[in-house]
Amino acid sequence: MSDGRLVLAVALNVLLTVAQIIGGILSGSLALIADALHNFSDAASLGLALFARRIGRRPADKLMTFGYARAEVVAALINLTTLLIIGFYLLVEAINRFADPQPVEGWTVIWVAGIALVIDVVTAVMVYASSKNSLNMKAAFLHNVSDALASVGVIVAGVLILRYELYIADLIITVVIAAYVIWQGVTLLPRTVRLLMGAVPDESEFDRIVSDLRDTEGVADVHHVHVWSISEHYRALEAHIVPAESSLQAFEDVKARARGMLETQHAIAHATFEACLAADCDPDMIPDHQVEKNHHHDHDRDH
Repeated sequence: MSDGRLVLAVALNVLLTVAQIIGGILSGSLALIADALHNFSDAASLGLALFARRIGRRPADKLMTFGYARAEVVAALINLTTLLIIGFYLLVEAINRFADPQPVEGWTVIWVAGIALVIDVVTAVMVYASSKNSLNMKAAFLHNVSDALASVGVIVAGVLILRYELYIADLIITVVIAAYVIWQGVTLLPRTVRLLMGAVPDESEFDRIVSDLRDTEGVADVHHVHVWSISEHYRALEAHIVPAESSLQAFEDVKARARGMLETQHAIAHATFEACLAADCDPDMIPDHQVEKNHHHDHDRDH
């Protein structure tokens, strides 16, 4: 997705927010104002996504030696946090309105929500392709999808108000919107925090990485393995390797094989290895067969 299309999406959502707020005030609809606030978060999330993308393209420098790609993850965290704040705010407002229901102008609600639905769908379609490979863009896309669903709910509330004067429908739709927004934020937030903390995706994958390194030709053992995420799609690894042969050329060959395996099987593009000869390692880190081999070697030398 081009930056120009993102700018257009931001502009559309800002205009829509203004229209929804005016419509919500004129009609007395809390659901419409809720949709407007959520839509404003859409505009902010798209703007933040655009800003983060531009920062993320900056090359590495002395200050950020791994580059700025993690800026997009930071943007995703901010977007998801605002989703949660907005969701809880709408929930509190809806509960307060239940105690003191207000009349709502149904036709205004339907027309404004209908326009909002069209713009939300157009924006979501524009962002969808980029959301497949970016947590940052996925957070922005989810903002738009949830707002489109909210607009549908507001239209339903408007129809119920017109036909049955069921003003409480406005509040029920507001609660549904709030619950959905909160669910979205809670679902994606843990993954975003893990990425920022440099966590490995899961424990089983870490075990496979260590196992595959140990199975690499020329590797006697591996320890002090550290895997972390530099950005959403760029991982790094460092490890101590006990080479089967004690020569520099053999270790260079081992490193080449290990790096190739990590990149093809585990999408780890940056790997740093340190050689650790069995005799210099912590005995607890050396495999039993290697300890036994060293023991026999020392015993023969004593004789």
